[in-house]
Amino acid sequence: MNDTSNKHVLNRIRGSMSQFSEKEKKIATYILRNPQLIIHTTINQVADDLDIAEATVFRFCRRLDFKGYQAMKIALASEVVAPIEDIHEEISENDSTIEITEKVFQSNIKAIERTREIQNEESIDEATNQLIKANGVYFYGTGGSGVVAQDAQHKFMRLGVNAHVYTDTHLQLMSASQLTENNVAIFISHTGANIDILDVVEVAKENGVFTVAITNFAKSPLSEAVDLSLYTVSEETEYRTEALSSRIAELSIVDALYVNYHIKNLEHSKEAVKKMRKAISKKRL
Repeated sequence: MNDTSNKHVLNRIRGSMSQFSEKEKKIATYILRNPQLIIHTTINQVADDLDIAEATVFRFCRRLDFKGYQAMKIALASEVVAPIEDIHEEISENDSTIEITEKVFQSNIKAIERTREIQNEESIDEATNQLIKANGVYFYGTGGSGVVAQDAQHKFMRLGVNAHVYTDTHLQLMSASQLTENNVAIFISHTGANIDILDVVEVAKENGVFTVAITNFAKSPLSEAVDLSLYTVSEETEYRTEALSSRIAELSIVDALYVNYHIKNLEHSKEAVKKMRKAISKKRL
């Protein structure tokens, strides 16, 4: 079982959607569209409605880390005791400029809200404490996740952290080979299945490095490989991939770590910010 609350059935389904088989996607869509109905529906009724085997429904529940259909229903019941209005508005080619803009903003808001719902205080605390103890923090990501990694390095450098970022796969491996147990390595990957990143994780782990993942809310090779995972939730639309909409959620997790670090290491952070501002003001003069 991962380190998130059992009650987040719908977010767990949304976060895993891209990894489901066709039959699993059929079940997932059915649950997302009828969460309150599911609470009063038996496993054989679901199987009949979808024209699939009961065993397929059972395995789907197990894949979500529940013991079975009944356990999933109980968790879902605690999540939908109040009426749910969850309308994901798809962008249409016929939408006006402002309609498209509003839907993009709404998609970002939903990604942040759903990501916030699944955050675990103990995980954030542990990640922050590891960052404070480390004598070097290394951020890894490629593509869009590389941009988030660069943002993270920029933020933590402001606080006096010995922060580094690597987005090139060869440089990632080279840097990981030189890490020690006094370092922390943070890997940012939406899918958690990037082979190059997983190779870097393996090298870092061999050197005794504490490893953290910022990744999608689903079981993935990355979340299984690292010491600690911080999760995001996002949905894919026709004009916007899941990875694209997850970036703002990843940035929000980075911001949460940044502010928690700042507060827990207040005097050091204040002094670092003061030095940074002094250097910048001199440059401007």
